[in-house]
Amino acid sequence: MIMPVRNPRKGETAITTIRDSVPDAKVSLRELDLSSLGSVAALGDTLRAEGRPVHLLINNAGVMTPPERQTTADGFELQFGTNHLGHFALVAQLLPLLRAGRARVTSQLSIAANQGSINWDDLNWERSYVGTRAYSQSKIALGLFGLELDRRSRAGGWGITSNLSHPGLAPTNLLAARPELGRGEEVTGRRVIRVLSEKGILVGTVETAKLPALMAATDPGAKPGGFYGPRWPGRVGGPPAEQKLYSRLRSTDEAARVWEVSEQLTKTTIAA
Repeated sequence: MIMPVRNPRKGETAITTIRDSVPDAKVSLRELDLSSLGSVAALGDTLRAEGRPVHLLINNAGVMTPPERQTTADGFELQFGTNHLGHFALVAQLLPLLRAGRARVTSQLSIAANQGSINWDDLNWERSYVGTRAYSQSKIALGLFGLELDRRSRAGGWGITSNLSHPGLAPTNLLAARPELGRGEEVTGRRVIRVLSEKGILVGTVETAKLPALMAATDPGAKPGGFYGPRWPGRVGGPPAEQKLYSRLRSTDEAARVWEVSEQLTKTTIAA
């Protein structure tokens, strides 16, 4: 297993945790910053040179709601650039390896993908920035891309399958204090979520939040083009299950438009 990480120290800690549970686990680190297309291209060069097929890819990295607009190394709004465009470019870079491994690609969304829309007139939120809306856009775009990847793979015989997941609500670090994002303390909502999680009310835990992506990525019964998330009422906590696709993800025209714009913005092409 390869763990592409932005912070090698945290990556080494994660590997130690994995090996404590599975001593024979074959895990290695590679450097990757999804907010930099140069970093994505460098990882692509490295992995293609190594030549090992990729059998499973989970598009999971992300940032959430900086209070002020920030940009990536390439000038994109940080959430759109990291959460969507970085993953789009990564798939483009790894396409030969994904095809060789007849890979399953799972893209991790959010319940925020069931809110808002894509701000087509201002994709980078240069005229008016609203952090929550920009976050929703980034996750809608990633979801539309994941579904379009599955459609284009089937049409072109690429051998890749692609599906989606979301973790529900849990007290993860996404809304914790992140000084590098301009957030000096955790948001109020995270404190509420943590209390509910501790009491086992409605929302999930850090442990259950991992399970939908795990099901989507590894369950033999997980469907290409499927969508997986928590099964409790409100779909914000509990064991994982297949779910109805969010309304924002159902337009094939929007998905094709996201694909084409993403190719233009990242200057990469996903084509066999």
